[in-house]
Amino acid sequence: MSTRTVIRGGLVVTAADELHADVLIEDGRVVALAAHGSDVAAGWTADRTLDATDRYVLPGGVDAHTHMELPFGGTSASDTFETGTRAAAWGGTTTIVDFAVQTVGQALREGLDTWYAKADGNCAIDYAFHMILSDVNEHTLKEMDWLVQEGITSFKLFMAYPGVFYSDDGRILRAMQRSADNGGLIMMHAENGIAIDVLVEQALARGETDPRYHGEVRKALLEAEATHRAIQLARVAGAPLYVVHVSAEEAVAEITTARDKGLPVFGETCPQYLFLSTDNLAEPGFEGAKYVCSTPLRPREHQAALWRGLRTNDLQVVSTDHCPFCFTGQKELGRGDFSKIPNGLPGVENRMDLLHQAVVDGHISRRRWIEIACATPARMFGMYPQKGTIAPGSDADIVIYDPHTTQTLSAATHHMNVDYSAYEGRTVTGQVETVLSRGETVIDRREYVGRAGHGTFVPRSTCQYLD
Repeated sequence: MSTRTVIRGGLVVTAADELHADVLIEDGRVVALAAHGSDVAAGWTADRTLDATDRYVLPGGVDAHTHMELPFGGTSASDTFETGTRAAAWGGTTTIVDFAVQTVGQALREGLDTWYAKADGNCAIDYAFHMILSDVNEHTLKEMDWLVQEGITSFKLFMAYPGVFYSDDGRILRAMQRSADNGGLIMMHAENGIAIDVLVEQALARGETDPRYHGEVRKALLEAEATHRAIQLARVAGAPLYVVHVSAEEAVAEITTARDKGLPVFGETCPQYLFLSTDNLAEPGFEGAKYVCSTPLRPREHQAALWRGLRTNDLQVVSTDHCPFCFTGQKELGRGDFSKIPNGLPGVENRMDLLHQAVVDGHISRRRWIEIACATPARMFGMYPQKGTIAPGSDADIVIYDPHTTQTLSAATHHMNVDYSAYEGRTVTGQVETVLSRGETVIDRREYVGRAGHGTFVPRSTCQYLD
């Protein structure tokens, strides 16, 4: 059965344009846009009409960095693919790219199949995967080629977490050389984990056990040093590089310098680095544990450099690094030892709203909001224009957004499966009203009508900035 939907009367905002246009959707895809009130738009007939008067009509958000059900530090992220993708939809995100994990000693295929099984039949919105490389060897290098053919076109390596995910420079170089040949994109967690472990040990020996010391030992200079080293290794390998969750001014400077040389180096930041700071880590009692993530929150002064990087396109993407752990029973594992606090924050539901607040506050333009949250992540990870825009042929992943209403972010009202909000009590302007995923309604005027299993796996092409 063919179904037709028309969205009428809204301001369509994409990375390239803002236009008062009606949108025609058929069988899950955008078929046409036409000026509101034009003869063309007036002539459209449909099974249902959605009124977007005084609303924005946006492409669904693409969150290119999430960790649903991630095992970490003796526990697991509290959002499942079902709860996490439902929360994403509530926040106007219609595609996530999660990280499949290779365990040391196992094949990439084994880790990937585990993640396929976790997600299959459980997602409310569409999903794709990156692959975490924990063990670079002759076999896993060959597997990288096979995964690229399968639509898993990006690989994450860690300079942090010795004994867990850490790779030394030799392994990193070999993976980069492979990606230079197969078209994959290396994503780097750039922090000098070997040096950080020394500082952690010394801090604990001094009796410095509170959450705030997590930020103090993971120094900005050690993020900058690792970022610099990753860039030089990528240059030697002739490979592109995507640096994840950039938090420090000094790290932004390394990426900017590389891009000024014309190198294919890209940077991502996250809402927590734009809106939170070490003040949160230093909250009294054990409250600071709620804000423990890596890279860590920085002093507030770093925020200006991140906003500037987003305006100048030295940082191209805002993702969440959504990796929630409940305060009760999970974050509490680190009472008396900050190094045992599971690293990660909830945020998949808050990203689009927080970035709209940044538009209201004058940090970025409306089109830049859509660029960093929808279009660029889709291009960066080989899903554009299927995802990330509203254009004929695109998937009808569409958000009707009320830019005028205000809401207060709170654990009492969010839909993430976690017992606190990193933005508790913060009032923001703008709210998601209705969400379509491939033309199917997931959120209907602030009511969830979606279903687990609607979301499908999206095989990706290689990075579209390198064509």
